[in-house]
Amino acid sequence: MKEVPDEIKKEMEKLVREINYHNYRYYVLDSPVISDEEYDQMLRRLKELEGKWGYILPDSPTQRVGAAPSEKFEKVEHKEPMLSLDNAFSIEELRDFDIRVKRLLGTKEDIEYTVEPKYDGLAVELSYKEGLLYKASTRGDGYVGEDITANIKTIRAIPLRIEGVEIVPEEIDIRGEVYMNIDEFERINKERIEKGEPVFANPRNAASGSVRQLDPSVTASRKLYMACYGIGYVKGITFKSQYDFIQWIKKARFPIPVYVKLVKGIEEVIKVVKELEELRKSYPFETDGAVIKVNNFDLQRKLGAKTREPRWAIAYKYPAHQGITKLLDVIASVGRTGIITPVAMLEPVKIGGVTVSKSTLHNWEEVERKDIRVGDYVIVERAGEVIPHILGVVVDRRRGDEKKVTPPEHCPVCGSKTVKEPGEVALKCINFNCPAQVEERIKHFASRRAMNIEGLGDKTVELFHEKGLIKNFIDLYKLRQKDILGLPGFAELSSKKLIEAIEKSKKTTLARFLYALGISQVGEYASKLLAKHFKSLEELYHIEAERLVQIPQIGEKTAKAIEQFFNNEENLRAIEELKSLGLKVENPDYEGERKPSPLNGLTFVITGTLPLPREEVKEMIEKYGGKVASSVSQKTDYLVVGEQPGSKLQKARALGVKTISYEELLRLME
Repeated sequence: MKEVPDEIKKEMEKLVREINYHNYRYYVLDSPVISDEEYDQMLRRLKELEGKWGYILPDSPTQRVGAAPSEKFEKVEHKEPMLSLDNAFSIEELRDFDIRVKRLLGTKEDIEYTVEPKYDGLAVELSYKEGLLYKASTRGDGYVGEDITANIKTIRAIPLRIEGVEIVPEEIDIRGEVYMNIDEFERINKERIEKGEPVFANPRNAASGSVRQLDPSVTASRKLYMACYGIGYVKGITFKSQYDFIQWIKKARFPIPVYVKLVKGIEEVIKVVKELEELRKSYPFETDGAVIKVNNFDLQRKLGAKTREPRWAIAYKYPAHQGITKLLDVIASVGRTGIITPVAMLEPVKIGGVTVSKSTLHNWEEVERKDIRVGDYVIVERAGEVIPHILGVVVDRRRGDEKKVTPPEHCPVCGSKTVKEPGEVALKCINFNCPAQVEERIKHFASRRAMNIEGLGDKTVELFHEKGLIKNFIDLYKLRQKDILGLPGFAELSSKKLIEAIEKSKKTTLARFLYALGISQVGEYASKLLAKHFKSLEELYHIEAERLVQIPQIGEKTAKAIEQFFNNEENLRAIEELKSLGLKVENPDYEGERKPSPLNGLTFVITGTLPLPREEVKEMIEKYGGKVASSVSQKTDYLVVGEQPGSKLQKARALGVKTISYEELLRLME
């Protein structure tokens, strides 16, 4: 690493400090004081300096995303247990709680309590040393959780460094709830429905699923928030009360609950709980109750805890919005990737002021597990006032003429036989000409890394499909210039260019074509593996899984998906039709009986500018048997270093990973 001049270090420190402050104003206070353009200029300058000098500060905002996907979550032992809360479901139970607290403390005086909303999310602990975030973990069983540091860093409301306070503790564990707003939850579910993926049941599940992604970039693609409200292990600072602690973390730029009130006596608590019940309707996120805590920390310590719950706090749960109605039918809905989901059609019922007439049932196993039958009276819940779901059946109201629900054996849209892969709950239609899947399949087929049809973007696919010009991707090769001339965006020249691009795509490689087909479980890497081991496309026709699993990198799940695809006669007929329209599939990747490449089994990472575009270098490495990863880890064999390398070089040196030049890479290939 180059010696970084002091003036550069100072500039970078200033940029990090300012960008983190503006992140706090934007993501926590919702009160920005600079324009997006000014913010982008500062961030661009910081990235430029980091790339040039290979020097990155630990709290740099550029480190919010960038960790490599994990293979698993490491276990983390909490220094102080993360206990769950006991619940109260009525006002009388709240009064009983207050009586217990007074009895245990030996007093008749009114107790001081704090009241705040109970966020419906995932409990998380943030661990700081010398003011820097070094670890984040889930609650787990209260004693041992999972390390989710890389994912938590993607949440911009969470400070990477404690600032804004006079005393920064040596160590402190700050606890809170990671949650998702309802509009983001609905956006993700809409996206999942369009892709034919199972939807999340509620924002809590969506937040939990987002935080527990092995790939941090998936977490970063979703808008998550955090409300900090608790303290674990602490060294180097003391707090007298819960309210004092909340004021301190607020000053230290942590996001705190939207509402925190300090009151005296249980009757005041009850007033605030009722006030919160009304307020929560205006919140953009789900709350399912209110949390009541004894304010004084000395009193908390005196009260102690039961095995799993503190005696000094309780959660009051608001009643869920529920209704009972008749299940009229269960229909099969086909998503665009072929997943077939059961949807309950209900006799309309008003729940929480909203008329509900249908509900997702998530998957066919859930229908069987809950023994849901057409004609049943079912309990429907709109917990948190979002997507309704069926809690269960009112068995006592059965008359005997209810009909069992069975998963469809054939796709309700195209009639193809449905399949279910071993170990999965999803039922699928694997006919790639199924009309329900057509748009997404065509978009994937035409994409750059598949058939690479220039000019055929998502909007164009949607336009052509809407106009009835393409019902599947075979129809792409039947298009003529006269068909599209005059459509929005298609004059003489643009229509000619698109037809030429479609014609050009007819000559492709086996690896690209296999990827373009969108076979379940088969991405770019698996497509290239198949191309190495099979001389032609025809060799895959009627392939058996037993033969495929002999390829070391192909597992049973992938082998079964390939077998199903190439044993489906409709799929084979579609491929033959493509060939009759001029498709020519070559296979330069076939290795046959060639000796193994010297790059076999080696993992490479690339940094800096190389003589060839990075994608071409990646293809070269893979052609010779190597694998290219996005981030440096202990599993990296070589870091290929070009001009102006980034932070990967610094990390490689720290991990002892061997670095080589582009020329040395070429010599390895020889």
